[in-house]
Amino acid sequence: MAASSIAAFWVVASLLIMVPGADWAFTIGAGLRGHSVVPAVGGIVIGYAAMTIVVAAGVGALVARSPALLGALTIVGGLYLMWHGATTLARPSAPGAAQSGPARHGAPASERAPARTSQATLLRGVGVSALNPKGLLLFLALLPQFTNPHGRWPLAVQLGVLGLVFVLSCGAFYLCVGSVARKILHDRPGAARVVTRFSGAAMFIIGALLLADRLIAR
Repeated sequence: MAASSIAAFWVVASLLIMVPGADWAFTIGAGLRGHSVVPAVGGIVIGYAAMTIVVAAGVGALVARSPALLGALTIVGGLYLMWHGATTLARPSAPGAAQSGPARHGAPASERAPARTSQATLLRGVGVSALNPKGLLLFLALLPQFTNPHGRWPLAVQLGVLGLVFVLSCGAFYLCVGSVARKILHDRPGAARVVTRFSGAAMFIIGALLLADRLIAR
């Protein structure tokens, strides 16, 4: 696999990552509510890593060729984004405000609450990226264009390498986006709540558009 192909893919992937979407909204909103953007970005990265494995293993192509399965995935993904967007709109926390929850025995409450919040944020991040059917189709349409079926590397390895480039670029970019947004809005709780509400509304609208697209396709 030529290094020029990897570099060309990285340029295209970076441009796509920079386009605001559900990942942007989730990262910024989670960063403003929690103590760090790492759990949010980590969840998104895990979701895309899982998607890379699915595509490299050939399962993604089977999903894309199955209208019923793809339709079900679209509905689940759209509903998930709408649910998460609605909950974000309903609870637009200020920077650093950890969500409360039942405490576990044996640790100070000040340590247990952030830990539970980080775990929940990580899992939600996995859902935001892994349940996005548009992301799966993007992988299926984009990655093969930069592979060489007759190259020395097996096709699955080439897809895995390109997927890894995407995942690492995605992680680095969203860490910067979340950290910068948190730094700018840390001492502006009013503005932070507005941005959090906007993030929730963006995720809700994106989920609704996914569902509308599926209904129109029928």
